[in-house]
Amino acid sequence: MPHAQRIAEFLLDIGAVKLSVDPPFTWTSGLKAPIYCDNRMVLSHPEARSFIVSALTDRVRHLHIEPDCIAGTATAGIPWGALVADRLALPFVYVRPKAKEHGAKKRLEGDLKAHQHVVVVEDLLSTGGSAISTVDAIREEGKCDVSDIVAIFSYEFLSSREKAQEAGVHLHPLTTIMTLLAVAKEQGRITARDIEHIVGFIKDPEKWTM
Repeated sequence: MPHAQRIAEFLLDIGAVKLSVDPPFTWTSGLKAPIYCDNRMVLSHPEARSFIVSALTDRVRHLHIEPDCIAGTATAGIPWGALVADRLALPFVYVRPKAKEHGAKKRLEGDLKAHQHVVVVEDLLSTGGSAISTVDAIREEGKCDVSDIVAIFSYEFLSSREKAQEAGVHLHPLTTIMTLLAVAKEQGRITARDIEHIVGFIKDPEKWTM
């Protein structure tokens, strides 16, 4: 079974991704959505965690440029980035959502040398805002190069692809919403009508209604 399908199975089986058209979930942003993803759940499941870390590591190994350092986005991307960096015997840093108000008042945490090539590891790609903000911090504060973001799961929003293109970075999710929906339908978790609703949400999350 391809990695994308197996990972989608893991995410569904352990409840890291939940699907519900009616009632929908309410995201932190206030957005109503028929899907909710919390990949922190995976960290509590050794088999899924090991499989996903191996898949993330393999994806980084096969990028067009060999990285000098791995970066994670605080907070959800930190454990995944650290685990990948450990597998690759590479330095690890992480990026805060905003600069600290005390001390050095920086976003970057760790010993990052200028002019290195850094790969960002994320748990989830939604709108792409946090991932691209991380890239910007590494480039501006760290004076380093970033061309790739490797992630566990992507909602495949158009906005994330547009932001990545504008920032000049490539997105590499291990699995995506469309793969997950195919697996969920095969397992009898959702109906064809549910899939239509969820695809409608992915195409236009701001205007989506049941």
